[in-house]
Amino acid sequence: MVYISISKFAEKHGISERTARNYCAQGKIDGAFLTGKTWCIPEDATLPQKSRKKLSPLLIRLREEKQSRMKGGIYHRTQIDLTYNSNHIEGSRLTEEQTRHIFETNTLGITTEDTSIDDILETLNHFRCVDYVIYHATEKITEAHIKQLHLILKTGTSDSYKDWFAVGEYKRLPNEVGGTDTTLPEDVHQELKALLIAYNALAETTFHDILDFHVKFERIHPFQDGNGRVGRLLLFWQCLQTGFVPFIITQDLRLFYYRGLQNWGSIDGYLTDTCLTAQDQYKALLGYFRIKFKE
Repeated sequence: MVYISISKFAEKHGISERTARNYCAQGKIDGAFLTGKTWCIPEDATLPQKSRKKLSPLLIRLREEKQSRMKGGIYHRTQIDLTYNSNHIEGSRLTEEQTRHIFETNTLGITTEDTSIDDILETLNHFRCVDYVIYHATEKITEAHIKQLHLILKTGTSDSYKDWFAVGEYKRLPNEVGGTDTTLPEDVHQELKALLIAYNALAETTFHDILDFHVKFERIHPFQDGNGRVGRLLLFWQCLQTGFVPFIITQDLRLFYYRGLQNWGSIDGYLTDTCLTAQDQYKALLGYFRIKFKE
């Protein structure tokens, strides 16, 4: 049996060391034992199960339709809309129809001379990322989850063959977004860890908390590339987890979304209003598919 320390367990599960120590002291972690003043925790130990919150009707439906491979439902529509729009914001040249064709038939359909292999791979990978989010939606988000989303998104792309590009790992070189400096590579782990601990410690998560997390995540910009898509996947995850209606930033909202990110902290309403507009669009879908949602 391999054992890990309190700090390693806390980092792995995105909780504070104090919380992990309390779990051990209360006997809530199976197999943990005290040696002197040091707790030893089985490497495969999990967090204690809390009382389960009732799953939202949307999450239930998404899981059911995914499991049954149902076509033409909310899962089908969400996969296409979220993947197309999130990739398109980042420069993908695939059309919405091509995205739909890939999802429905696992083939590309009509191509042009400038069709990018990376665009195709990242579309396929993004579908898998959405599935990952739906499967893990009730779990607290951890650094391991975030890295896994990046690994899924970037696997097999041209970036994955670059020595300096760390797929599924934090960036090795400084980068910027919109002409603004982001967190330096050596500080990413500590800043993201602190962000997750603060977010996961919230007794009740508000819509503002979710947007605040998103902005801080994008300002950290933990990966060399793919930060926007991973960040928007986390937004979808957080909405499913808390029961808020998810939202998809479409092409017509892109510039308002960027303005909102840039002005968060001084004029929060820019981003909030943009996301509420996107949320209204998703609510219309839920109404069409007769899925109840929290107003």
